[in-house]
Amino acid sequence: MRAIKLTDFKGKVYNLEVEGSHSYISSAMALHNCGDIMKMFIKVKDNIITDVKFQTFGCGAAIATSSMATEMIKGKSLDEALALTNKAVAESLGGLPAVKMHCSVLAEEAVQAAINDYLIKTTGKGLPGYKPHDESLHDEVHGH
Repeated sequence: MRAIKLTDFKGKVYNLEVEGSHSYISSAMALHNCGDIMKMFIKVKDNIITDVKFQTFGCGAAIATSSMATEMIKGKSLDEALALTNKAVAESLGGLPAVKMHCSVLAEEAVQAAINDYLIKTTGKGLPGYKPHDESLHDEVHGH
């Protein structure tokens, strides 16, 4: 890097965490024991995810899987988004090393958590049988 250049942005900026700047927004955070943190925001209208954003603190694989998951669920119904698997995310990226598969699990979990949060906020009930990421899921992915 040689220099930092500041440029004024003249377009519209949406802060998905600010109430009133969206039709409806839900957010959720997923945390993995390796320290990766993934926060996902979904904007839903008529049961369709019209926009999705993420904020990830983690390695390159965590950021890549977050980004891919958002691309894969945008424009999908909630049920279609819930069908997203960590394997589909990894395959869409051309594969992940075994030691980074937990990043795709985290992306899948963030999608589920955001949809669960949306359902709780709009219907008072979350996803039936929804269970946040835990060590058993980590062990299943890594075969420990």
